[in-house]
Amino acid sequence: MSNAKGRFPASALLFLHAQTSLHPGSGTALGVVDLPVQRERHTQWPVIPGSTLKGILRDACREHARANYGGDRKRTDQDDDELVAVFGPGKITGEGNSHAGALSVTDARILAFPVRSLRGVFAWVTCPAVLERLHRDLTLARHDAIKPRSDGKALRRSEAACHESSPLLLADGQAKKLVLEEFEFTRVGDANAVAQWVADHALSDEFTRERLKTHLVVLEDDDFTHFVRHATEVVARIGLDYEKKTVKEGALFYQEFLPAETLFYALVLANDSRFEKKSLEAPKVLEYVKSRLDNAKILQIGGDETTGKGLCAVRLSNGKGGAQ
Repeated sequence: MSNAKGRFPASALLFLHAQTSLHPGSGTALGVVDLPVQRERHTQWPVIPGSTLKGILRDACREHARANYGGDRKRTDQDDDELVAVFGPGKITGEGNSHAGALSVTDARILAFPVRSLRGVFAWVTCPAVLERLHRDLTLARHDAIKPRSDGKALRRSEAACHESSPLLLADGQAKKLVLEEFEFTRVGDANAVAQWVADHALSDEFTRERLKTHLVVLEDDDFTHFVRHATEVVARIGLDYEKKTVKEGALFYQEFLPAETLFYALVLANDSRFEKKSLEAPKVLEYVKSRLDNAKILQIGGDETTGKGLCAVRLSNGKGGAQ
C-alpha cells in the first residue's frame, strides 16, 4: 500500500545488461519468426514483463537462503520470514492469498540497444523518447535526474548525437559521419551527459563504462525504433532425428533474440512489509534485495538457459527513499 501522497516509501532502479543473447518471453508470431521477443504494443520496443523479473528476483533471494534450510526450496519459501515478507508467501505454500509482498517490480524498458557500426565495432543507440520516459521514471523513483543533451536541439532523421572523438566516427575528412548497419548519420551534437549518467548508474564493469561513454549514440525516435525492430538476431532452431541425423519433420522453427550488450531498466518499488511474523520498513526491503543481487551479480532471464542465453549483469541503484 502506498502512502497518503500515493507514492511508495522507497524506490530504486534495476538495470539489466545482457551478457549473452536474450529471449524475454514470446510475443505474437505474425511473420516468418515463430518465437519473436515480447514487445510493447504501442512502440514495438522490446520489453521484459515485470512478473518475469519479480519471479527471477525471488528465485535469486531464495537461492541465497536455501543453505539455511538444507537446500529445500519449499521449506525456504515457507520458513524464511524475510523472503515471505518481501515477496509474499507464494503459491507453492498454498497461502498465496494471506498477504501481499512488500516489493513491486515494473516491466523492464529498453534503455540502449547495440547496433553494428562501420567503425568502432558497435554502438549503443537510444533516443529522446527513451530518455524522456527514463526522466519520468526517475522522478517517480526519486532518483537523480538524467541531464538532457547540452545543446538542447531536436534531432531529425539521419542525425545523431555522440562524443566528439567517438571511435564510431569516420575518418578521411568525414569526422562528422557515422555508419550504423547500412545507414549513414551526421553528427550534430554530443551526448556526453547522457552517456556519463548511464555509465555511472547502469553499469558495474569499469571497461564497459569507459567504452559506453564514447560509443553511446542518441538517434531520432523513428531511427531508433527501426533498429530495435529490425536489428535483432533471428536464429534457425532444429530438432534432429537421433538415428538418421536429419531434421525431424516439422522441427524447424525461427526464434528471435535481443543481442548481447542490450541495456534495460525497471522500477523497483517497496512498501513496509505486511507479514505479521516479520516487520520490515520499506528501505530495509530494498536493502534485502540489493544485498542478494550484489552477491549474485548475474541473473538468467528468459528462455534457453541451458544454451547460455539470457545471462544479465544486474545493478540496483537506489533512489532517495532507499539505502544507498
